Amino acid sequence: MSENASVTITRQSGYQFLVDFGHDLVPLLADEPAPLGEGTGPAPDHMLLAAVANCLSASLLFALQKFKQDPGTLVATATPVMGRNADKRLRIEAINVKLALGQPAAALEHLDRVLDQFEAFCTVSMSVREGIAINVQVQDGAGVVIKG
Repeated sequence: MSENASVTITRQSGYQFLVDFGHDLVPLLADEPAPLGEGTGPAPDHMLLAAVANCLSASLLFALQKFKQDPGTLVATATPVMGRNADKRLRIEAINVKLALGQPAAALEHLDRVLDQFEAFCTVSMSVREGIAINVQVQDGAGVVIKG
């Protein structure tokens, strides 16, 4: 991950937002599901799940490749555990991630060492797991900071 990574999100219409990753990457249209939005793109919770699953997949691949091992197909499925906080607001309480290797375990050397260390390589899941401070600033249309 680039230390200077950032995204710019611009409202298109309704709850549709264009996510611009910069660096000549293809933008992504995000949208909330009905009844708020039209469901024409992934919602923010989808993107969080994708970020965690992708980072864990890449970390597992990295750990395997340190030992010159090829997992074959690698499939990750991330599923949220939903709940409500004390104010009855919907929250993701946990994320269950299933990683499926394309090779049988017996075909992969040093798999025990790989499995002991790969999660520590994942910037996203380790950050989410520890909790992230989010500092919010709000500006009005004239650029005046009205919060933060």
